[in-house]
Amino acid sequence: MVVNMESHELLKDLLKQTSAKQVSGDMGLSLSLIYKWAEKPSADAGSGAVNPLDRVKQLMEITGDKRVAQWVAKCAGGFFINNPAALRDSDELIPATNDIVRQFADMLGVIASAASDQEITDAEAKSIRAQWEGLKSVTEGFVQAAEAGNFSKLKDELTHHQDDSAA
Repeated sequence: MVVNMESHELLKDLLKQTSAKQVSGDMGLSLSLIYKWAEKPSADAGSGAVNPLDRVKQLMEITGDKRVAQWVAKCAGGFFINNPAALRDSDELIPATNDIVRQFADMLGVIASAASDQEITDAEAKSIRAQWEGLKSVTEGFVQAAEAGNFSKLKDELTHHQDDSAA
């Protein structure tokens, strides 16, 4: 999975699928540089080279601006979703679910209001986009919490409560 890969590992994997010679020629760079990108950087051995993926990461860290990730994702035909940390550490299933439903309702309200005159202005489109980005972020946080088992405590409590009620 790409999420857990180092940048040089991803590039090494890509070079198994795409010819390093083709990448070199298309980018106007030396073949040796392309291969160095796929090596693990080592300060004492002089191997590896700072690759474009590390440069993009460095640019985001220096500027603190997520628009770099948004731009890269858009170029790839996708979108960037910022993962909220708060929900990942939660065990509150019902409030988390309610938050998703509320954000979805808010987004539908913005869409309905914008479409009421059969025209959507640039400002309305930006507002719809902002609501959509917020909804995606909250939902991603929910999914991550579910994957991490953060809602299992609540399930255990409900099961325990049901057992107490039956007794």
